Formats: sequence, C-alpha cells, structure tokens
Amino acid sequence: MRNRWWLALATIGVLALTAGAQKDSFTPMPLDAGFGKLDLSDPATPAEEIIKKFAAKESEFQEALNHYTYRRVARVQTIDDDTNKVDGEWYQVDDVTFDPTGQRMEKTVYAPESSLQRVMMSPSDLQDIQKGYPFVLTTEEIAQYNTKYVGRQKVDDVDCYVFDVGPKQILKNKRYFLGRIWVDATDLQIVVTNGRMVPDDTRKNSEDLHPPFMTWRQQIDGHYWFPVYTKGEGVLHFQGGSYTMSEDVHMRDTIKYTDYKRFGSTIKLIYDGQDITQNGQQQGQPGQQAPPKQPTKPQP
Repeated sequence: MRNRWWLALATIGVLALTAGAQKDSFTPMPLDAGFGKLDLSDPATPAEEIIKKFAAKESEFQEALNHYTYRRVARVQTIDDDTNKVDGEWYQVDDVTFDPTGQRMEKTVYAPESSLQRVMMSPSDLQDIQKGYPFVLTTEEIAQYNTKYVGRQKVDDVDCYVFDVGPKQILKNKRYFLGRIWVDATDLQIVVTNGRMVPDDTRKNSEDLHPPFMTWRQQIDGHYWFPVYTKGEGVLHFQGGSYTMSEDVHMRDTIKYTDYKRFGSTIKLIYDGQDITQNGQQQGQPGQQAPPKQPTKPQP
C-alpha cells in the first residue's frame, strides 16, 4: 500500500469485513465508514441515466478486459480465533491468457496441496474467484439487478456515485452480487465493490457458505479501471448434519490481479466512442500497454 488511496481502502476493508458473514443476511457498510460524508441529495443527472451510462462503460471495459492477459493469485484461509493463526489454506496461481487459436484460457502455474480441513473448496467458491469477485455490471447484466442510487461520496480523491445492487430474482445454478458499488463520477466505471455473492446453500449436509468481500480497481491503461485486489473475510456458521457438529469458521480470502498486458491482435478497443486500440503504439505487439494519463486520481 503505497499511497493514501490504498491505505484508506485497506482501513475501510477491515471495518467492513470484520463484521462477520451471516448465512442468510448481508449488512452493508455504514454510510460513512471511512469514505467520509455521503451526500444524500439527488444527482444533477437523473439516476436512471447515470445507471444506463455506467453500464455501457462497464460493457466497454468487459470487452477490453477480454483482450488482456493477467495473473491471478488466490488464497483461501481458515483462521483459528483462539490463537489468531491460520490453520488451513488453499492457494493457487493462474495465468489468464489465450491459447494458440486466440481463445481465452486459464493456466494453473502453481497449486500446492490444500491444507484446508474444516471446509473444502466448492464449485461456487471457484466461480466466485474467477467471475464474482471481479464484478462487472454490464448493460447485458444490469437488467437482472435492482440498482438503487444512494448518494455521492469521496473515495479518497475520487468523486463517486454510490449504488446499492441486488438481484431481482435468483435462478438455479447462477451466482449474483448483493451489496454496494462506487462508480467514478467522471469515468463512470466501478472503482470499489463491497458485498457478497449469493445465494448460499443452507441445507444440512450440503451447506455452501461464502464470506463478504471488497474488490478494488485501479486505472491500468489510462482508460479503464481493472480489478487489482480482493479481500473477503467473515465468520461462517455451519449448522452441521447427521455426522458433523455445528461450527463457526473464520474465513479469509485474498485475490491479487497483476501483470495486465494487452494481447496483440487485430481487435479494436473502443472507449467513449473513440478507437484507442493503437494509442501511440504499433498494433499487434503483445505485452505493450497504453501509457496511463497523468493521474488526477491517486495510483498505487
């Protein structure tokens, strides 16, 4: 954490995540927990128009992200609250890249044997790491959500619109985000996400519970805000089944996203209606990025 942006967010993350995750409920962050005063007045632009515009920008970002390679380092731990020490860990390093035909792929480069004993990794845990934690709310996805404007708030030096987001309905075998997002009022892209992935499975003998999390983004290429860090933490209450006792398990998830590189190809990247594919560089050179603009916002 090398500047006020990251120090502030780290502090807020602790405040938000140590509250504990209940199996059937989500408690959002206090309105002024570390981010300063929340302006509750109506926005100058109608909220519906802001939602439409930031969803369109998120669609642009998702398209751009689909043409970047990056490394994802994921760690899931259980904590013994009596000793405050880690008593089990799942760890995996994946490179999100492309195969020789240009198709998206994930390659595991390091995955030691898991030492988790009190819980096990489920398909929904892996799905959350791959797609849920780096939450993107595109035009295609936003119709599935209720999105409520709650105000404006400063995230360090970044002026943000704040929205509460939750699924309109929950379909079988699909994961949804429930919580709060902060959207840069200038770039109209998500910069902070705080909430949970739902639903949890609370049936005895098949319980599948998940902690709340926060994801932070950073401007990587001078245009888009990319996920760079996720922290999830909470105490999950497992009821137990016919052969197991109920137990509270303190979970901690951390995911880092690094080494973003634009994949060389003939695709075009469109930002705010403008072609930014070349941006002063030769097209088709893998690993090169557009230089970031002079930051008016703090950069790590």
